[in-house]
Amino acid sequence: MSDKSAQAVMKSIPQLLDAGTMAVLVTVLQSSDAVGGKLLLDEHGQSIGTLGTDLLDAFAIEHASNFLMTRDDIRAIKGEDLASETEFANMLFLFERIQAEARLVICGAGHVGAALASFASGTGYRVTLIDDREEFLKPERFASGSIELALAHDWTETVQRAIGNGKGVAVAVVTRGHNEDEQCMRAAIKTDPDYLGLIGSKRRTSIVINRLRAAGATEEQLKEIHAPIGLDIGAVTPEEVALAILAEIICVRRGGTGGFMSAARRRSGR
Repeated sequence: MSDKSAQAVMKSIPQLLDAGTMAVLVTVLQSSDAVGGKLLLDEHGQSIGTLGTDLLDAFAIEHASNFLMTRDDIRAIKGEDLASETEFANMLFLFERIQAEARLVICGAGHVGAALASFASGTGYRVTLIDDREEFLKPERFASGSIELALAHDWTETVQRAIGNGKGVAVAVVTRGHNEDEQCMRAAIKTDPDYLGLIGSKRRTSIVINRLRAAGATEEQLKEIHAPIGLDIGAVTPEEVALAILAEIICVRRGGTGGFMSAARRRSGR
């Protein structure tokens, strides 16, 4: 791969991250003549760089597209494992997912929201915690100094600014009441985040969802809302509820099922 091609690939990565665009970087790890070759394929099907030949590029692009549809972050794969009959069988490829760091926007800094912010920050999420009550956003409430605290003078403006284009962003609405819930949900649903969840009983969440429908939200948008929010783990305390919410967010992001890990073993009788 030429220096010019390599420079184009490396220059494109921060641009993709800034735009919130997901991509796959393919690197040749083992080959007779293409070691170190790099090719970048974004989620829109645009490629940058070359591994050396048009045929090899086409092979890498096809399997990079397949990789994008998985939940893997990084994987080394031999050519023979990608295709049963290929002239690239003895080559080793590294597929790396390129995407912005996972973000979580939490609306509501009460007991559940504060616990969720701390847990999520500890698991690698970049967290923004929003509330309209300044006393709930005191830095001393949080052990982690990496949580962004945002005072909402206007819920709509603050929420939409925090979410941005919604790429790689999960939103958890855990405010203290219907009005705040509705304001946050109206703002969030317009940004099309990767995950949108609303706390509350079935009755309370149904009220908010019906109001969103009346305000013009589509059925497709409403179907994507996780309400009531969180996995059913029998949570009681605010910390347990926060853990259930984070577990669901991770489950959706990673493509998990939310079931018991031991279920398969029990079904097999082992």
